[in-house]
Amino acid sequence: MTERVNIPTLETDRLILRAYRPSDFDALAEMLADPQAMRFLFGPRSRHEAWRTMSGMAGQWVLNGYGFFAVEEKASGQFVGHAGPNHPQGWPGLELGWSLARQYWGKGYATEAAIAAGSWIFTLKPDLPRLISMIDARNLASQKVAKRLGQTHNGEQFDHWTAGPEDIWAISRADWFARHG
Repeated sequence: MTERVNIPTLETDRLILRAYRPSDFDALAEMLADPQAMRFLFGPRSRHEAWRTMSGMAGQWVLNGYGFFAVEEKASGQFVGHAGPNHPQGWPGLELGWSLARQYWGKGYATEAAIAAGSWIFTLKPDLPRLISMIDARNLASQKVAKRLGQTHNGEQFDHWTAGPEDIWAISRADWFARHG
């Protein structure tokens, strides 16, 4: 018998960060199939690959006790994307990641969700010294989110096995709490 994982629900002014539900699949598959939304994230994916992606995100909770949250817009109840801590095998540190469906870009949702998820993971893991975000050097929108979070890029890179080198943006625990409380 497999133990069920208790995934918390986090709320911000405009968003709910929660466990993935089967009903999120179509919206996730649409987001992952969008070439523009996936331009810097390994490219568009088929429905089959979207299912594997969603299953992998759910599996991180079982294996690590944390993972990506599904992000829901409070006002509409719509799935808008995902955000949260991520640490696949071989990663250079615990990453705070985010990805939103294109129709939700430019509303500040990525920053809002990342702040909630980042504060949650730093609280869950009191010995975590920093959070990183790996960002393609051409992804100016994600760099803006990282800057709003207080992350900086000091030249560190990670040579990702499928995407090539990505810039590592980071923020220390002390800087996070000084900025986000």
